[in-house]
Amino acid sequence: MNVEHLVTLRRDLHAHPEPGYQEQRTSDIVAHFLQELGIEVYRGIGKTGVVGVLQKGQSDRMIGLRADMDALPMQDNGTVPWKSTIAGMCHACGHDGHTVMLLGAAEQLARKVDFDGRVCFIFQPAEEGLAGAKAMLDDGLFNRFPCEAVYAIHNWPELPLGEAQTRPGAIMAAADRFDITVKGDGGHAAQPHLTQDTLLATSELVVQLNTLVARALDPCEPGLLTVTKIQGGFSHNMIPAEASITGTVRTFSPAAQDVIETRLRQMARHVTAAHGLQAEVNYLRYYPATVNSAAEAQCALEALKRAGLAAKTAAQPALTSEDFAFMLQARPGAYLWLGSAPSKPLHHSAYDFNDALIPYGINAFVALVRDALAKKFPC
Repeated sequence: MNVEHLVTLRRDLHAHPEPGYQEQRTSDIVAHFLQELGIEVYRGIGKTGVVGVLQKGQSDRMIGLRADMDALPMQDNGTVPWKSTIAGMCHACGHDGHTVMLLGAAEQLARKVDFDGRVCFIFQPAEEGLAGAKAMLDDGLFNRFPCEAVYAIHNWPELPLGEAQTRPGAIMAAADRFDITVKGDGGHAAQPHLTQDTLLATSELVVQLNTLVARALDPCEPGLLTVTKIQGGFSHNMIPAEASITGTVRTFSPAAQDVIETRLRQMARHVTAAHGLQAEVNYLRYYPATVNSAAEAQCALEALKRAGLAAKTAAQPALTSEDFAFMLQARPGAYLWLGSAPSKPLHHSAYDFNDALIPYGINAFVALVRDALAKKFPC
């Protein structure tokens, strides 16, 4: 399989990253590529999303394949010649590679592969925290394109190159964000007895929050709470009137989410009250858990094995999150990891997608279509 033109395209996308809902150049490239293949193209779904539909044979059955297109708001500290040309923006999660793998699959399916039915190529904006998948659903994605099942692939640096893994049930965690503001009056650092110490209360709260999962959840229930930001203070001789904490919670069940949110709110209120202060808590559940349907996860593993790829059941889910979860709430399907080692970790400032993965990703997408549209679904 000749993928040199796809490698060139991937590196061009890497050099020109675009944030969520602003992927105009990327979506233009995607739309043009699909149109050149004779694939029907639909734009403006979820703002900058693109959908291509390829029909072969007589069946009206449809399978969806999804790739994300957006970049991350961080500086590219890589050294490759195709590093980001946009300050403070880079493809540090491999969405440039995902986009190109799906375009390569569209090319193979349009020109070289027979099947009976329709393939819906879903190029999604704004995966990185802005819920582009939900935006596409809200714009009628599956009403307009009634996929029987939908699949997505994400490069995975923790796995050897080309090894695929998925699993029935949860594969990625729900992601919540919390922001806690500790409020008082502030005062002179040399007169702490005349005010309340917001920084002391905030520090104590950080320590207590790190005990919450271990003491609030059943030990057999996976969960994670991480404080990621602490802010407060302006001077060496002043106790500030406010201080704040930001962090994330990862869980796999709504019940666990409920417990953590309730206990977090209680802990913030009681710890700060003990210092004569008040806490304002904002808690946002922005992505649900990514939960594969059992039949489709098994179909995916069997399809990839028949295509000659190394594929196995993942031993456990990851505590990272993914807005493909919204699509899996609406349709059966599966989210797959595809090994990309050697590679920097995802979201590393010097990360660059491993181009050797492109043919593996194309073969994986094609294998899913071959199997799904060759027999009654699910297989």
